[in-house]
Amino acid sequence: MPAPLAIHFDAGSLVVSGAQASPTATCLPDAFVWDPRVQAWRALALHYRPLIAKLTRLSLPFDDHARTYQPTPWHHRARLSPFPHQEQAIDAWEAHGRCGLVVLPTGAGKTFVAELAIARVGRPTLVVTPTLDLMHQWYECLFAAFGQEPGLIGGGYYEVSDLAVTTYDSAYLHMERFGNRYAFIVFDEAHHLPSTSYALAAQHAIAPFRLGLTATPERSDGGESLYDTLIGPQVYTKTIKALAGTHLATYDTTQVEVDLDADERETYARERGIYTAFVRARAIRMSSPDGWTTFLKACATSKEGRRALLAYRAYRRIAQCCRAKMDYLALLLRRHQQDRLMVFTHDNETVYAISRRFLLPAITHQTPIKERKSILAAFNTGTYPAIVTGRVLNEGVNVPAANVAVVMSGSGSVREHVQRLGRILRPRTGKHALLYELVARDTAEEFVSERRREHDAYR
Repeated sequence: MPAPLAIHFDAGSLVVSGAQASPTATCLPDAFVWDPRVQAWRALALHYRPLIAKLTRLSLPFDDHARTYQPTPWHHRARLSPFPHQEQAIDAWEAHGRCGLVVLPTGAGKTFVAELAIARVGRPTLVVTPTLDLMHQWYECLFAAFGQEPGLIGGGYYEVSDLAVTTYDSAYLHMERFGNRYAFIVFDEAHHLPSTSYALAAQHAIAPFRLGLTATPERSDGGESLYDTLIGPQVYTKTIKALAGTHLATYDTTQVEVDLDADERETYARERGIYTAFVRARAIRMSSPDGWTTFLKACATSKEGRRALLAYRAYRRIAQCCRAKMDYLALLLRRHQQDRLMVFTHDNETVYAISRRFLLPAITHQTPIKERKSILAAFNTGTYPAIVTGRVLNEGVNVPAANVAVVMSGSGSVREHVQRLGRILRPRTGKHALLYELVARDTAEEFVSERRREHDAYR
């Protein structure tokens, strides 16, 4: 009987040593490479599951010193039965070995899907979220679902427990310390995970069971190709249109084109001309992946570059916050006095301009947490019938009362536009949601609008 291999967790990696672990060993998955420093094989902790599966299949003895978790039964206290799409999502995820990505629209109950998965896995679980607000929101949901206070890792807390919630920022920094502590990891808003840094949160963990949750899996950098490796394949998808009218509110979207005033048009044409002349003179392709970075580098090298950057900001500012848009917003605020209306902009400067003009509460990344919670609570109860925000509320905020959204400006991101629609789709009895998208006619906004509407929800 050959001596067993020894498997250890080492700062986000796996180390396999022993008599069988020679430099010529062929019993390990291809991801393992020989590490001459320690005379052993090494791979990212991510490869724990395929390692155990291969050694078991080959009937090779091994001592597993890597994992520190044991079965931990979780009793789900919810009395509500899952909706059909939630049951289907869980079944599909289990059919793929309890690894994979579930794509459901905002308001379709992704958190409840995760709670059901946690109960079924019955082992120490970590939930990873993109923001501190979402971390605290998950903390409250898990506490209510399982009757046990979850640990918090992030925002000044470091509570590593059998059920814990963290942020992507904290997870990628600390996973090499507790990456062998959890058998199951839930990646909320999983479209954040494929970035270079955040991917470490998955790579440095041995968790054999993984669940990704998102409403918008697409990434502009093509990072969605990494889901298979970091989480598992996309196992279940349900669209907004498929759930609207049953498990989501019915909705309509309206694109409203407005005209620049004569002086705005003149300034817009002049500033855009300065910008485009600079870009063409230096053969910068702004549509390329590194176009923006190349443009900024060029702007930093001359007075003409500095002027081109100012021109870029000036013409975009005119289109994003022209007088006609502000006038139309005034009309919508009067029309929807009895509704709960959210105004979205691309930049904080416009947020504060709208806040001052219409005396609306504003939420940006600069808004303190307690003030933000107070504003959202007052909005949900109707004390504030309308609020204005930038991109900070695109995801992860629970505003079930919201039924009207006004997009004053935004990026060309499909994800952002779908997320903003999702903010107003949480179901309520008799609710019909409306999204208005204001676009300055004969400006670059028309192209941006076309790009971000390339989604089934807008067809």
